[in-house]
Amino acid sequence: MAAKAATPAARTRTTPGPGAPLRLAVLGAGQLGETLIRGLLEAGLTEPGAVVVTTLHATRSRDLARRLGVRAAASNAEAVSGASVVLLTVKPQQVVPVLREVGPLLTASQLVISAASSVSTAVIEKHLSALAPGARAGAKHLAHAEQLFGAVGQTVVLDERHMDAVTGLSASGPAFLYIVIESLADGGVKVGLPRDVALRLAAQTVLGAGAMVRETGEHPALLKDAVTTPSGTTIDGILELEEGGLRVALIKAVVRATRRATERAHELFGDQLK
Repeated sequence: MAAKAATPAARTRTTPGPGAPLRLAVLGAGQLGETLIRGLLEAGLTEPGAVVVTTLHATRSRDLARRLGVRAAASNAEAVSGASVVLLTVKPQQVVPVLREVGPLLTASQLVISAASSVSTAVIEKHLSALAPGARAGAKHLAHAEQLFGAVGQTVVLDERHMDAVTGLSASGPAFLYIVIESLADGGVKVGLPRDVALRLAAQTVLGAGAMVRETGEHPALLKDAVTTPSGTTIDGILELEEGGLRVALIKAVVRATRRATERAHELFGDQLK
């Protein structure tokens, strides 16, 4: 997830004392925001009463408050007041309006982290520059962002120039894999499995394969070769995949999604990227 999370647009931050809950404002708490909040609560990095959220629709905010115990703010301005970390999970086209709303209210002790795709830190800093001219996130801010996102998954630190590629692979990738899971399940149905069984097996197969790559550190090609026996069933299936162009199709999907992320940034913020 979270394209700019690895390079937060931030200034300085005062670290809470031992045991102090993280005071977090999540602006635009959609699926990503909710997932992060749940992860932080489960990891014990904050508590429900220290988290305040805003969403596009008040009913969504109230629902989050009811289910997670967090506080629902009436406005973004209200949400950032008193927060030590401000997390932007709004849609890319909403980032600038939100920054214009909260920018004058932010202080130098607040850390701003953006998880909005196609929005560079340069764009964010441009709208917060009256607060901190020429600001750059320091090592402690980056470490804090890693801690936050590490609560819900693995994190990697990259130069910002790679963020569109991260969007194309990691942000769009789940949709590609959902198609793979659906297709595997359809194959199972074709050869006689009940639909629910086929879907469970397909999802677990993808999950298990991913875990093997992560846990062994082996190249996927080596893992593939290890389960592909001479004249066996797997090699016949691989032949069908190669003839169908699955490998090339997935590569092209990531490349096209990456290109679209770059195009989108210029469409939304072209005049601000000069």
